[in-house]
Amino acid sequence: MFYKIAHRGASGYIVENTLESIQKAVDLGVDGIELDVHICASGEVVVFHDFTLDRLTNVLGPVASFTLTELKEFKIKDKFSIPTLQEVLDLTFNKCWLNIELKGENTALPTFQLLEDFCDNKNYNKANFLISSFQLKELEDFSKLSTEYSLAVLTQASLEQAIEIASKIDAKAIHPHFSLLTEESCLKAKKMGFKINTWTVNETADIEHVKRFPIDGIISDFPDRI
Repeated sequence: MFYKIAHRGASGYIVENTLESIQKAVDLGVDGIELDVHICASGEVVVFHDFTLDRLTNVLGPVASFTLTELKEFKIKDKFSIPTLQEVLDLTFNKCWLNIELKGENTALPTFQLLEDFCDNKNYNKANFLISSFQLKELEDFSKLSTEYSLAVLTQASLEQAIEIASKIDAKAIHPHFSLLTEESCLKAKKMGFKINTWTVNETADIEHVKRFPIDGIISDFPDRI
């Protein structure tokens, strides 16, 4: 049994990190959805992967340079709106767990405040959140705010290094790129009590390959292939 985790929503079917791709993932019955967050110029937590708008919209410039009102005027691939994390939480509402990657700088505090509001006032379950990042500072900042949320260390360089960092900040999971998986390192992480969710595994052959390792979840653009 492996957790089926949708990468930026079901991004193999609908454009990444949109409400539509997230709804598609829910419809596919995933266990979890991975998404990325930044802070825009007016302070809201927005769901978007890149640091700039260049790749997905017809506007150039950093996400952090625009207000939410401005971002809502732009279209992803001429069709979809840039969602806020609040909109995603309203949409998913405990239907699956969310792996929120702190992509942008200074995302820890506003993300934490929003999650606290949903958990305190809208009966969201804290167990349904997994906070991940490549940025150690963001994970450290989040861990200082609360120990009630699970943290995950992302890595595309070294699974061993991720294990060391996870131990220092009391993270619950390691998220390595699937090319880093080895039997030895996975067994070490599991022996230390860490969950392992690997990314981004799309091809059927690769999915079958990573299932040979002692891992917990697979993050994919096509979660229904898992």
